[in-house]
Amino acid sequence: MTAPRVALPEPDYVPPHDLLAGQVVVLTAAAGAGIGVATARRCLEEGARAVVISDTHERRLAETAAMLVADFGSGRVAAARCDVTDPAQVESLLNAAEPFGGVDVMINNAGLGGTASILEMTDEQWAAVLRVTLDGTFHCVRAAGRRMVSAGTQGVIVNNASVVGWRAQEGQAHYAAAKAGVMALTRCAAMDLAEHGIRVNAVSPSLATHPFLAKVTTPELLAELEGREAFGRAAQPWEIANVIVFLASGYSSYMTGEVVSVSSRHP
Repeated sequence: MTAPRVALPEPDYVPPHDLLAGQVVVLTAAAGAGIGVATARRCLEEGARAVVISDTHERRLAETAAMLVADFGSGRVAAARCDVTDPAQVESLLNAAEPFGGVDVMINNAGLGGTASILEMTDEQWAAVLRVTLDGTFHCVRAAGRRMVSAGTQGVIVNNASVVGWRAQEGQAHYAAAKAGVMALTRCAAMDLAEHGIRVNAVSPSLATHPFLAKVTTPELLAELEGREAFGRAAQPWEIANVIVFLASGYSSYMTGEVVSVSSRHP
């Protein structure tokens, strides 16, 4: 067995470069303190004209919106509750972007995890993860793609996949299947939308720091997972957000149908 890596220091926060100047961004699962809110903040720092955030948890969504408004102003932030398993709610979310000029960038961050052996996994557990993580992403890609085509917008869609879509991990059959599906959806949607100048890519994070991570794992398992990473630590959410912003920006103008691994794990 390979010895755990010694954790390297976290890097300095990267200053913004106005990569999303004038863009209207819609972002799912942005409440709380994980990748979603880090991405919303990064988009605003990078000059987005407006960011519309959503989540299913109304209180956390309101708190996140208030925090972003305090830092960036009310004219650039909007919030709309959205359950991505419901296509009608996805349409309502996109409607919230219309006062700003309509969606330019759609970031699909919503997903549902869980741990269960395939021997004990219920139909309900399987279906719940697939419904949010894969079906929900499909609903958002389809709805945003239709609006971009209708508006003649050469927009961008970025999906959040996971390295578990590539790697086997015990107890993650439902989540891995869903994330592998997100990868395949990304590649196929990219081909469908390419003729309209719309790009579709995905990030595939490994282990990212999250305040709720401790609730779903043990300190021992977390330490083991961090020790497998080449840098000996989990990623900060803003490090994942940086790659999402890159894919949303003109710096990736010739990339579509790609799944970019954001991981430092060694074999």
